[in-house]
Amino acid sequence: MIIVGVDGSVASRAAVEWAANDACRMHLPLRIVHAVDHSPYQIARFPNDDWPDALVRAGQRFLAEAVALAHERQPEVEVTTEVVEGPAAVVLREQSKEATEVVVGSRGLGGFAGALLGSVSVHVAGQTRCPVVVVRGERRATVGEVAVGVDDSPECEPALAYAFEQARLRGSTLRTVHAWQLPVHAFAPDLPYDLDEVRKEQHQLVTARLEPFKEKYPQVTVVEDVQSAHPVNALTQASEKADLLVVGSHGRGAMGSVLLGSVSRGVLHHARCPVAVVRAADE
Repeated sequence: MIIVGVDGSVASRAAVEWAANDACRMHLPLRIVHAVDHSPYQIARFPNDDWPDALVRAGQRFLAEAVALAHERQPEVEVTTEVVEGPAAVVLREQSKEATEVVVGSRGLGGFAGALLGSVSVHVAGQTRCPVVVVRGERRATVGEVAVGVDDSPECEPALAYAFEQARLRGSTLRTVHAWQLPVHAFAPDLPYDLDEVRKEQHQLVTARLEPFKEKYPQVTVVEDVQSAHPVNALTQASEKADLLVVGSHGRGAMGSVLLGSVSRGVLHHARCPVAVVRAADE
């Protein structure tokens, strides 16, 4: 099952379109969820008995609009809806226990004007075990390419598996991006450093990491993109010509979005296309 959260925003409409299309590609049912959070209105000094009903009615309207949009995009996809009481991030995290994938818009109606990414998106991506796709509100032309970050950590394996499968389902080229930076001691003039040897080793690292996936997905055309750059910069650049950017979660710790790690968090803030955050099963 694919779950998508809606709040009536432009970004959540884009998320519904994305989720409906992915549900069709993956032959999965779609559940559209709206979270009703009463907590901001439960202020004893300013009681208002009409707020709960108004919030539920608004949520039901958002869901009806989302269902119509999903059916318009993919009429054959099975769609169900649910209104759940609680903060959106908490609701989606709980719902994700039954999900193959969770899709959210990059900004909600309550987002700060200067923020590129809403707090709900950050927390859901940081706390959810299944892949989370964060979708921006603007429309983009399909370019036929999926991009994925590759490194030497075990956390990138689930991201690679997800990216290869997405590329297969879409019939897209897969761009594997590996960004590396020289260690600090490489800039010491009295220490020899073979830059060509470093480049060779980086290419070998990527080739070895990709080999089992290439064997499993022979139909996917792979472009190996190895460059000396900061990972966030390299992945953000790749997002400009991709339909989807996939990153693995390398974060550590037990507090919310800290689990994202600096690279995945930076990519979520700056990428130009939808971003899928895929966490390792043992995180």
